[in-house]
Amino acid sequence: MIQRPIPITFQHRVAFTHGAFDVKNHTLRDLVADACELGGASKVLVLLDEGVAESNPELEDQISRYFEKHADTLNLVGPPLKLPGGEPCKNNWSLVEKIWQAVEFHKVCRHSYIVAIGGGAFLDLAGFGASTAHRGIRLIRMPTTTLSQGDGGVGVKNGVNFFNKKNWVGNFSVPFAIVNDLDFISSLPPRACRDGIIEAIKVSLIRDRSFYEFILEHATSLGRLEKHPLEMTIRRSAENHVDHIATSGDPFEYGSARPLDFGHWVAHKLEQISNFQVSHGEAVAIGMAVDILYSVEIGLLDKTTAEEILTLIETVGFSIWSPFLEEKERGRPVVLAGLEEFREHLGGKLTITLVPAIGEKVEVNEMDEAAILRAMTALQNRAGVPLSKA
Repeated sequence: MIQRPIPITFQHRVAFTHGAFDVKNHTLRDLVADACELGGASKVLVLLDEGVAESNPELEDQISRYFEKHADTLNLVGPPLKLPGGEPCKNNWSLVEKIWQAVEFHKVCRHSYIVAIGGGAFLDLAGFGASTAHRGIRLIRMPTTTLSQGDGGVGVKNGVNFFNKKNWVGNFSVPFAIVNDLDFISSLPPRACRDGIIEAIKVSLIRDRSFYEFILEHATSLGRLEKHPLEMTIRRSAENHVDHIATSGDPFEYGSARPLDFGHWVAHKLEQISNFQVSHGEAVAIGMAVDILYSVEIGLLDKTTAEEILTLIETVGFSIWSPFLEEKERGRPVVLAGLEEFREHLGGKLTITLVPAIGEKVEVNEMDEAAILRAMTALQNRAGVPLSKA
């Protein structure tokens, strides 16, 4: 056997700004200029979430003016390619092919750039298209939701759904850069704007007690979606996610532990059961609530802390119960199938992250189904929902 190590160093860049496509804002231009050959301009293909374009009617003109102003560095190959966003876009394989077709038509190469502007699901789709064309084209993500700016959009994962399973086809690829334009938040409806807060609570619970205390202190303001605490929460959430990716020793998840997916085994299944009527943030809130009360059931977490966390989740605007949790198949809650699907997605043995105390985490390799059912009953009682007779 011939065996050699291949050391590779990635730079994970996340820039925060306001008005990224204001011609006086050099954030995007300078990111590309730093990697350009002296005096050269790089081709750029822009992929734009249709929902973002609709919510920001001036955006396409702003993009056009920006690239005209900075044509010495940025060569826009054509008008933005608008594609549908939201979770359904990840169920449509033809959208991946449309990205590839645009890459081929405009002769976008590995030294060119794809700038993807949209929410988390759209960035998953765009990232998969970019990372598989020519074995990888430089990708600049521009997340437009609180959820993607503070969590998924600053990660290194791409994927689309297949076999009716979330992210079954995908890969790990570090984007060239992420540009978080906080101005996009103002165009979000309240429901979408709120989703990023729950992922911030999640990451604070597993790794950052002081951040948790900040969220607790500003819970009422966050529930009202006040600008300053919301922006601070997004920035700190993004920092925690990037720090975990860069320092955990497992950025591409070769192991079975996925602490950033705390509460997600329920969440992924709940999204699927509801046909994505329950948003990702709403599903994560419920999934975290189930796992928090499960931790109480098995003696891992004290009741007082659990109640504080559940109250915080509700204060920032989330429900901790969904009627979809009551759906059963052969007398067993359908959501329990999420455990096996989570194990399958990870590969190897089941590894679930639980929280024994604020800012700490522990991984367990099995879950007591009877304790899960007791936790779900406790959650249902707490929500004041009558128990089903079925």
